Amino acid sequence: MVSRRNRSLLSLSIFLAVCAWQVSAAAIKGETAVPVGQLSVSAIEEQLQDCPLVQALNQHKVLTKPATSSLSSQIFAFLFPGSPAVNALLATLYISGPPNFLLALCPPNIDPASLSVMVAFAVGGLLGDTLFHLLPEIFLGEDEHDKVKFVMVEPNKNLLLGVAIMVGFITFVAMDKGLRIATGGAGGHDHSHGHSHETVDVSAKTSGADVKGSKDSLRSRKQAANGKPTDPAPPEHEKEISASVKLGGYLNLIADFTHNITDGLAMSSSFYASPTIGATTTVAVFFHEIPHEVGDFALLIQSGFSKRAAMGAQFLTAFGALLGTCIGIAVQEYGGGSASADGGPVVGLWGTSLQWGDMLLPFTAGTFLYVGTVAVIPELLETGPDRGVELRKTLTQFVAMATGAGIMLYISWS
Repeated sequence: MVSRRNRSLLSLSIFLAVCAWQVSAAAIKGETAVPVGQLSVSAIEEQLQDCPLVQALNQHKVLTKPATSSLSSQIFAFLFPGSPAVNALLATLYISGPPNFLLALCPPNIDPASLSVMVAFAVGGLLGDTLFHLLPEIFLGEDEHDKVKFVMVEPNKNLLLGVAIMVGFITFVAMDKGLRIATGGAGGHDHSHGHSHETVDVSAKTSGADVKGSKDSLRSRKQAANGKPTDPAPPEHEKEISASVKLGGYLNLIADFTHNITDGLAMSSSFYASPTIGATTTVAVFFHEIPHEVGDFALLIQSGFSKRAAMGAQFLTAFGALLGTCIGIAVQEYGGGSASADGGPVVGLWGTSLQWGDMLLPFTAGTFLYVGTVAVIPELLETGPDRGVELRKTLTQFVAMATGAGIMLYISWS
């Protein structure tokens, strides 16, 4: 007796055989819309939808998995109601505005190391978005709720996508390395890690200034006792800050501006890929921007900026995200797509179906991999002498990281 599962497999095999026979017969009679060998990827996908097997699979998918409107999809539809270009610009405002306004609530002496839990949460979100959304989208494409989708395997296409991912990764390595060389090894994208050392240096200089101030105060009292005029004490804001710390602050602004450009590229490439990818990328970048902006703010304060000047500088660097978004939109709109208007063959990069616009999303994935691993993980690996405190701190960080990744998984799953 044939089981239900075996009957389903048998039916699928029969459908497949019938579909293959019909396609072969049509090819023999010359009924294909475009000669074989000159079909574009989009034309192949359109003709596959005419196959009886594919139509049966589409009906089965609609019946077994009806489209539902989850809470997250309703929120995303409200936040991103326009075209991919409009949604990318809106996402850029979302990731740039609120984190910068939060700086007004930050005290000038905030320690970036205290943000380790938020950093761990951001790491989970970035890695979750990369592994659950970006990479599947890059190699397999986005699923559609009302029909099945087929993937045309192009080995060289996959290789170029991998190259774009690596280029994104190496780009951030070069930027981080250049910043470290310029600052004598004290800079880097891992702001909390770098800032902790700079805080020690500045506090040491401050302590030295306090000792000097106490000596000056003692000398002034002696001069007053002898009837001599006292020397005015140096103002508090004129405490000496080393040139390397000042240079680190300015170079960090340049690095932050460049980093924001890549965030803008991520917004444009993800929304042109699909609304879901764009929304999840926005969420991941938003949670990463909060500790990132606070860390930059603390570094600028330590570099001699006033709180107002530091906030103004951070707002200026936020324009890098807008610039990156506009560049990404221009590449997507004018850099060509993977399909031609007449359904004919598309000769893209190095003989593949890829266009320049298709390379932005894997480039973004490479930058996210660097930021989520190399740039931040070393900070989470730092430990102190108290084992009990470090164990509790580590547990909290892992919970935060799992929460960030879990949010990305939930959005993708639902």
